[in-house]
Amino acid sequence: MRRPAPLPAGRENADETPVRRTPKRDSEGRESRTAAEIIPLDGAEPAARDDRTPAIEEGLLSTRDVWRAARARRKALRAEIRRFTQRSRRRRIVWLSAIGAVVLLIGGSAIAAYSPLFAVERITVVGATTLDPAAVEAALAGQVGTPLALVDSSEVKAALLAFPLIETYALEAKPPHDLTVRIVERTPVGVIRSDAGYSLVDAAGVVLSTTTDQPAGQPLLDITGGTSSAAFESAGLVVRSLPADVRATITGVSASTADDVTLTLNTGLTVVWGSSDDSALKGATLARAIAANPAAKTIDVTSPHVAVIG
Repeated sequence: MRRPAPLPAGRENADETPVRRTPKRDSEGRESRTAAEIIPLDGAEPAARDDRTPAIEEGLLSTRDVWRAARARRKALRAEIRRFTQRSRRRRIVWLSAIGAVVLLIGGSAIAAYSPLFAVERITVVGATTLDPAAVEAALAGQVGTPLALVDSSEVKAALLAFPLIETYALEAKPPHDLTVRIVERTPVGVIRSDAGYSLVDAAGVVLSTTTDQPAGQPLLDITGGTSSAAFESAGLVVRSLPADVRATITGVSASTADDVTLTLNTGLTVVWGSSDDSALKGATLARAIAANPAAKTIDVTSPHVAVIG
C-alpha cells in the first residue's frame, strides 16, 4: 500500500488567512514606500557607509562653504601660475628697465645737445701757417652762441670762401662749448705773370693771391695752355714732389706738354725732368747729382735711375 507524499514545507499555515497590510499614505494622500533592507545572499552583514563620501552628497555643506572652497582653489592656482612664470616676468622687467633707461638717456642727451647748455663759446683754428688764425676765427664769429648740434656747415663754408689758401677744412665739436676748425692750406707751386701782375697759384690752378711784384721764393711758371692744361698739371706735381732744399732754389718752371717739364735753378743749372712719373725717385737722383757735380750746367733725370750730366 502506497504512502501519501509529504506536504511541502511552509504550508503548515496554508489554511490560515493571509494578513493584508494597508500601505501608509502621506498628508496629501500619496502612498509612501519604505525602502527594503538589503540582505546579502551569503548572510554577511550589510556593508558599512564609506566615511570618505563627500559631505556635500549628504547635504552637510552650505553654499558659503562651497564658495570658500572654490575661492581657495582659484587662489592656489594663481599662486602656482605666478611661481612658474616668475622667471619670465623677472626677465621682462629687466628688459623693459634697460630699454627705458636707453630711451631716457638718448632723449635727455638730444634735449641737452640742442639747448643753450652746449652753445659755442670758443672757436679754435688749427693747421694755419700762412693764414692768420685770428682772422679765420673772426670770420666764424657768427657761430658763437649756437648749440654745437646746430652749427650750420653751409654758413661756415661761406665764411671760409674768403680765404683762398684753405684747401680743405673739418669741424670738430668739443662739448660743452668748444668748436675746432681744422684746415689744410693750399701749397703754392709758383706764379703766373699776366697784365694784372703776378698770380700765385697752387697745383690745381687756384689763384691764391695777385700782386704787382713777383713774390719772393716762388718760381715763375711758363706753361703752354695755361692752368687748365695737362702740362700745368704735370708741372704742379713735379714742383710739389721736389725736396725742400731743391725747391727753395728753383726760379722757373716751363712745360709745353706733360712729358717735358724743365726746371731752372738760381745757380743757372737747368734740370730736364720729363714727365711727373717717378718724381720722388727723380728728386733723390737730382740731389745726389748736384752734390757730386756742383759745376754742372744741365742735369737730365728723365731716367730716374741714371742722371745725365751736361
